[in-house]
Amino acid sequence: MNTGLRITAFAAGLAAVFGTAYGVGGAVGPVVAEKEPVRHGHEQAAPAGTEEGRAREVAGKASPPGGLQIADQGFALDLRTPRVEAGRAAELRFAIEEEDSGRVVTAYRSEHGKELHLIVASRDLTAYRHLHPVRAADGTWSAPVELPEAGGYRVFADFAPAAKKDGRLTLGADLAVAGEADPEELPDTGRTVAVDGYRVTLRGGLRPGAGSELKLEVAKDGRPVTDLQPYLGAYGHLVALRSGDLAYLHVHPNGEPGDGTTEPGPEISFDVTAPSRGAYRLFLDFRHEGKVRTAAFTVHAGGTDGQPERSAGRTEPAEPSGREPSGHGH
Repeated sequence: MNTGLRITAFAAGLAAVFGTAYGVGGAVGPVVAEKEPVRHGHEQAAPAGTEEGRAREVAGKASPPGGLQIADQGFALDLRTPRVEAGRAAELRFAIEEEDSGRVVTAYRSEHGKELHLIVASRDLTAYRHLHPVRAADGTWSAPVELPEAGGYRVFADFAPAAKKDGRLTLGADLAVAGEADPEELPDTGRTVAVDGYRVTLRGGLRPGAGSELKLEVAKDGRPVTDLQPYLGAYGHLVALRSGDLAYLHVHPNGEPGDGTTEPGPEISFDVTAPSRGAYRLFLDFRHEGKVRTAAFTVHAGGTDGQPERSAGRTEPAEPSGREPSGHGH
């Protein structure tokens, strides 16, 4: 653990290159939060024929990871609340703007029951919030939030503006949370995690540069849960973030409630493409008995036959304690 330190304002611009880690060391003085510049990644291409080169070639044909840029394809994320206090209720305010004109976007296409999905995650990927912001008539969005620990966070806006005829965008901006910062190591969760009396088991793995199917099974009191309730147009909602740069991966659920084939549990299936080797955090939101819960996993892309590489640790951890890995804003 790093020594706790006082952060009065923090806004780190992190290059969109996998492997860049967020770190804190020594005493840090006041830093003024500035609006994050637009990034344009210029990574050196891997040699053709190598494993990395093949992975990049395959990944290039799929949807690239989102959240690494504050502006993309003519739209920009304007985070109007760049700093909050740890452990205190606050309101996040932001807007989506057209880059050329600066006009605030007011028309969106709905997906999974929402015009815009807002995710907030800490740089060490131990804190996670899936918020449901409200849009005012002038296009400004707002959502209440309370973040447990100080340090660097990333805000992701996942949306589809009506002016964009196809596809979605995920833009990201840095958020500073003031207080005593003590970043944690990436948790080693194993294949089964416990949350609020439920046990969720992950089956399948991530393959670098290729799509793969992940299945998550939900059980309670030792029995499979077969009456999951719809949440955001599916029986589960999965967010995948890459450790280091916090690239936001596009995840697609297989099937939907009412399609005649998709069962309401215990298994929830997703298709995921990991753009590179490395560690990822998966956050599964599922709804049962009227409440949304979140199960968080650490997996590694690049294991044998696509299975996650893991460090030594418990296969089935006990009920998590201490820092909460997840939360929901309604």
